[in-house]
Amino acid sequence: MAVNKRDIIMRYAVVVFFLAFIGICVLIKAGIIMFKERGYWQDVAARFVRENVSVPSTRGNILSSDGKLMASSLPEYRIYMDFMVSESDPKRKVKEQARKDSVFKANLNDLAAGLHQLFPDRTAAYFRQHLQRGRNQESRYYLIYPKRISYLQYKAVQELPIYNQGANRGGLVGVEYNQRKKPFGSLAARTLGDVYADTTLGAKNGLELSFDSVLRGKNGVTHRQKVMDRYLNIVDVAPVDGADVISTIDVDMQDIAEKALIDEMKEINAYVGVVVLMEVQTGEVKAIVNMTKGNDGGYYEMRNNAISDMMEPGSTFKTASIMVALEDGYITPHTIVNTGNGVKMMHGSAMKDHNWHRGGYGEIDVTRILEVSSNVGVSSIIDQYYKDDPQKFVDGLKRMSIGVPLGLEIAGEGKPNVRGPKERYFAKTTLPWMSIGYETQIPPINILTFYNAIANNGTMVKPKFVREIVKDGQVLESFPTEVINPKICSDKTLTEIREILGKVVSQGLAKPAGSKQFQVAGKTGTAQISQGAAGYHSNRRYLVSFCGYFPAEAPKYSMIVSIQKPGLPASGGTMAGSVFSKIAERVYAKNLHYDMRHAIDSTTNVIPSVKAGELGETYYVLNHLDVPMEHTSVARGNNAWGKAMQDSAAVSFELAAVEEKGNVMPDVVGMGAKDAVYLLEQEGLNVRLSGVGRVRRQTIPAGRSYSRGQTVTLTLN
Repeated sequence: MAVNKRDIIMRYAVVVFFLAFIGICVLIKAGIIMFKERGYWQDVAARFVRENVSVPSTRGNILSSDGKLMASSLPEYRIYMDFMVSESDPKRKVKEQARKDSVFKANLNDLAAGLHQLFPDRTAAYFRQHLQRGRNQESRYYLIYPKRISYLQYKAVQELPIYNQGANRGGLVGVEYNQRKKPFGSLAARTLGDVYADTTLGAKNGLELSFDSVLRGKNGVTHRQKVMDRYLNIVDVAPVDGADVISTIDVDMQDIAEKALIDEMKEINAYVGVVVLMEVQTGEVKAIVNMTKGNDGGYYEMRNNAISDMMEPGSTFKTASIMVALEDGYITPHTIVNTGNGVKMMHGSAMKDHNWHRGGYGEIDVTRILEVSSNVGVSSIIDQYYKDDPQKFVDGLKRMSIGVPLGLEIAGEGKPNVRGPKERYFAKTTLPWMSIGYETQIPPINILTFYNAIANNGTMVKPKFVREIVKDGQVLESFPTEVINPKICSDKTLTEIREILGKVVSQGLAKPAGSKQFQVAGKTGTAQISQGAAGYHSNRRYLVSFCGYFPAEAPKYSMIVSIQKPGLPASGGTMAGSVFSKIAERVYAKNLHYDMRHAIDSTTNVIPSVKAGELGETYYVLNHLDVPMEHTSVARGNNAWGKAMQDSAAVSFELAAVEEKGNVMPDVVGMGAKDAVYLLEQEGLNVRLSGVGRVRRQTIPAGRSYSRGQTVTLTLN
């Protein structure tokens, strides 16, 4: 049979055409899916095709030592709106979209008004135009409000018109974020640390970074599965929430320290200030403040200066120098040193005391040298006994561990730099200048750790910022006190230096650091800050500091105050010492506990302090308390005005005639605000109050004429 080539070609052409047609149809359908139906299929994928979805855990909290929340993760939301329906059937889609649009149009004004009420920084007209623009764009994911909102705000949005119909019909889409919040604002902000805006990315610094693995927990895993004609999120691995970190910070002490430091920094125009308050025996850091002056003149926690600043400590270092000489037996507290006229040439360079222009201190003993912080005195001692063997002096410092890294929990710790004679740039002048706190770099917290060891009977403990790690009420890990050096010096040296440091405050330049309530011991420091290559003479800056402990007779707390300021005057005692005193007194008062049973004699009457005012009510109260009274011709409700006076035996009344009508100003000094306002408003006066307590001053004096409607200001305290 002959093959008809024409038939074969025709059949081949039909097959090719058919396959090409099918290919074109596939491409057209793919294009429709990719472009026209893209939103629908993305929505389907988002709902039904979810495998190995990560479920973030809740980050743990950081709490203060007394259980107050200092850092916590709270949910925040961004809100979006889906203006379109997700429907594959074209006819049904048109019908559902028309219904959704009619609901949107009918409720748009009410919705805009509700959003304005929740977010008053945007007007109702703005929300109306904004949402209408989103509908015109047929947006599936339109941002309703540019800022993140709280959980309570999000719940309120869900109750608004349209959105109260549910996510599918109303179109409200909320994206949740875990936001880190600090209920106490800037308190200890740099020590607590920061996390990234998306907490799943981890932490940046501070305790947040050091304990990130503990706080962040472990994320879970879910997948989406159809069960009984419903799609459910099936948990494969449940998320494990982070544990809580119990810090050593005391919120009240932190607040006391921050306020006292900022007040002084404003007064002297300082640009950096540090306070660290530590519990002597445990090393627990109860307060740590790091303030830097911003461009706007305000003070903010920008970096952890207390642990990172590598600066020459100045005269606070003199204590260590004298201790080395005491320990080596070269001197006693009573050794006499001739400081001359306050200027002494040391290997070609002039060493000066702060009072050199007034003739210096002449011959004084070692105790007095530290009391007046004599540069010449300290450097003369160290140069005399160690100039031929400077390594012995450096070894003495090392025995006291003043230059060792502390290994703190917080990242960014500075490494102390105490140079030895074998190191570069160690010249003949290095030793005497090192002895008074120059040519060494030591962070403030290291200086505090050294003084804390003096207060702690010679035992140096590591500063501690975290007490425990807790999960669901169970303690997972405790952090005991770590001993760096069990004994920094002999008991003899310790006794001598503690006595000297007490006299530095009671008799020396550190008197402003003292208190009438308890004894303080410590040492001032005033050092000029080196400007690098420019040296000490360009744009003079000073570091004023005081480091010590209290109560000196039984030390409970140690503290360092370190302030960097421009220009003179610069005084460690007056500036840093006064901050130390304010903080110490308030912390000391916070820890006072009196048993009132020992303060009251049950056989005698306690005569209370009584305010002036309406005496009928006063009589009623005192009578029921069995308080002895004199001149009791008053009774409750008889409108008897006057003053109450008390002595050790009784309360007496002095009645004052009050005109019902007239224009003579009554005397309201000594009254409480309630009685004073009532009496003056009865006379037709307008009253303004300033302060709380009793009235101490009135702007219109008693007995002077006045006009009805006139304003009188009462100052209370």
